[in-house]
Amino acid sequence: MSTLRQLRNFWIPGVATILLGSFSNAFAQQSYKITDLGINNSKDNFSMAMGLNNQGWAENMDGTVNPPENSLFTSVARGRAVISIYGFNIDLGTLGKPDGNSWINWGGINDRGEAVGMSETADPDPNREDICGFGTHLTCVPFLWRDGHMSALPTLGGNNGQASAINNRGEVVGYAEDGAVDSTCPAGTTNNRITLPALWERGSAEALPLVGNDPDGVAFGINDRGQAVGYSGNCTTATHAVMWKDNTAFVLQDLGGTGSNFGYAISNRGQIAGQVGTADGTTFYAAVWQNGADGAVTNLGVLPGDFAAFATGINNRGQVVGNNFDSNFNWSRGFIWQDGAMTDLNTLISADSNLFIISASNINERGQISGMATVLSGPHAGDIHAYLLTPEDGPIGASMADFARTHPHSILPANACNHSLQRFGPGRFQR
Repeated sequence: MSTLRQLRNFWIPGVATILLGSFSNAFAQQSYKITDLGINNSKDNFSMAMGLNNQGWAENMDGTVNPPENSLFTSVARGRAVISIYGFNIDLGTLGKPDGNSWINWGGINDRGEAVGMSETADPDPNREDICGFGTHLTCVPFLWRDGHMSALPTLGGNNGQASAINNRGEVVGYAEDGAVDSTCPAGTTNNRITLPALWERGSAEALPLVGNDPDGVAFGINDRGQAVGYSGNCTTATHAVMWKDNTAFVLQDLGGTGSNFGYAISNRGQIAGQVGTADGTTFYAAVWQNGADGAVTNLGVLPGDFAAFATGINNRGQVVGNNFDSNFNWSRGFIWQDGAMTDLNTLISADSNLFIISASNINERGQISGMATVLSGPHAGDIHAYLLTPEDGPIGASMADFARTHPHSILPANACNHSLQRFGPGRFQR
């Protein structure tokens, strides 16, 4: 499965949107309380909080991962989409067998608690594709979870798809196959069907336009104005980061590279977070488009000592969160970007935490942040747990970053942060 295809698989009553009194660009240095959201199934060893709504509810992917030796990727033995309400977990189930798998992407829950993702069915894929990525080769379909029930969303004529994000109007974006063979896929590619960026509204699927002659694309994020972001490209390359508005695809400015250009999230103010590939194609950086498709790209760079980064969350105040990788593409540290600076989130939590933050997925209007962290000690040491950060006042003294620098044995070993790169993070293509 190619990295691009791996990246795609990555993530109550209505509540009024929180109104901010000011959109000031200045932020006081903030400390955070970290809440360990744990893992829903005690037999699993992995959980990552992907989606996050304004009530602090997270949509997690929980599962069992098997980190192989000398590999950039992990094998995921099982997985389930889970809603976590401050540690109270709801398994969303599956559209297949009771022990089947479901999975999610970056923006999968709205303020009403509606959630989206992808689920295996009980039916083998007739083309032997493995879109859900669990090695079962079962058909994998987009789902909507509402009022305690999971239902399948239609594709665009093919067998598979994924719902990536849902807004507070109930509009859903993601991708769906149309059934045609993708001629841009190399020989021997497992998932070799054309995938089109899709919008679901009132249960109907509509293909979003692509750029030029690009055959493939994916929509990752959508705001409450119906504006969506993602990419347009081919089987192996995310050529253009894209914003969709009024059923038109607008190419976002990049660094001159011909790949690794993604839009992941868009605020209600039209600010976009994502990543851009370097002109020489050697790495990728976290990026923000402050004025959407009408403005320049801001390259956020990477944290000192890391090799690559991408941004997956942005709120209406322009605060951005995302993920750093080391030179071996191990998950390294989660970050927040504000006031023009990228900060390691481990410097903003107390050293008495038993979690080291390796990813930051999303940020809501309250400034809460979701992601995944490594458990440092105790019976679950080495496991990956979902977390929720909540802003709090007051100094923290020694931070988790200080602790890690003086206790290098507590840092994740090489390959321990590789969990599910194939599912939701930029890595090597293996479609």
